[in-house]
Amino acid sequence: MLRTRKISLLFVIVFFVLLLSSGASYGISEQFKGKIYAPGSLKPVDSSTELKPGMKAPVFTLPSTGGEKISLAKFRDKKNVVISFVPAAWTPVCSDQWPGYNIAKHIFEKNNAILIGITVDNIPTLFAWTREMGELWFPVLSDFWPHGAVSKEYGVLRSDGTAERALFIVDKKGIIRYIDVHDINTRPSLDVLVKELEKLEK
Repeated sequence: MLRTRKISLLFVIVFFVLLLSSGASYGISEQFKGKIYAPGSLKPVDSSTELKPGMKAPVFTLPSTGGEKISLAKFRDKKNVVISFVPAAWTPVCSDQWPGYNIAKHIFEKNNAILIGITVDNIPTLFAWTREMGELWFPVLSDFWPHGAVSKEYGVLRSDGTAERALFIVDKKGIIRYIDVHDINTRPSLDVLVKELEKLEK
């Protein structure tokens, strides 16, 4: 029974890895056709964070597309938190990355984790962009004003005012357990993220 469950889990993980690493791009799907701005190839990383695993995660409170303000402290002692910074709305890679997390909701739930999406775009822009993706299960927050303040505190604000493509895993005690300031031109691997989340519950 245990072996069957492990095999099933493996198939699920492989499915999503293939899905998220495939050449298919949500950002250039029919749904987004003619609506995506392609910035071309960018400098992979343009900032330097001083945060490291083991450090306390900077607290923040930001407005969400749902109309409420979301605080990192809200999840203290309750949920592990994955913070996903992405550079900008209506761009190709970002428009692929979050819908991928959307269909992987059960993986986050299995690891008692919540996902928080953050960009430096304003709320009206994020509202329109995320509605185009469909219904996202996780909150999307605006770090628009003071512009990029949270991104800067996490050390992922680029010199052009956008955020890096970065993932931070924060455990239930508010401690950073994993950081991936990723090449802005590519999507982070879901497989790696899952392995890091599984370490938290062991």
